[in-house]
Amino acid sequence: MHGVHGEDLSAVDEIGTAVLGAALNVRRTFGPGLLENAYEAFLAHELTKDGHKVDRQLALPAVLGEVRIDIGYRIDLLVDDLVVVEVKAVEQLAAVHEAQLLTYLRLSGRRLGYLINFNVPVLKQGIRRRVL
Repeated sequence: MHGVHGEDLSAVDEIGTAVLGAALNVRRTFGPGLLENAYEAFLAHELTKDGHKVDRQLALPAVLGEVRIDIGYRIDLLVDDLVVVEVKAVEQLAAVHEAQLLTYLRLSGRRLGYLINFNVPVLKQGIRRRVL
């Protein structure tokens, strides 16, 4: 599959583990209450500092045959060109947030994605992992 680029799934899982570790560090440092874009920037910084390639606000066009249309979709973070991360700072995650992550995984051809809501009492409650 396009998103794996010949990597085995254990390598993709290792990136996922790094994402979670960086998210925990950011949350431990700042707690809840920051704006979404601040969490996104700090998470990208932590991952980059740890040697990961991180693309922020990556445009994701919809493709139908030979037609590519930029419809405004943006992946918050794409880590090592393999793992999609959507960052939220909301009271609670909604079904539409999970649908958004699944859509981004499908449109990008990636297999692993995380939806991380930093505005929760315990970060573990705000993490959703999805695999296609």
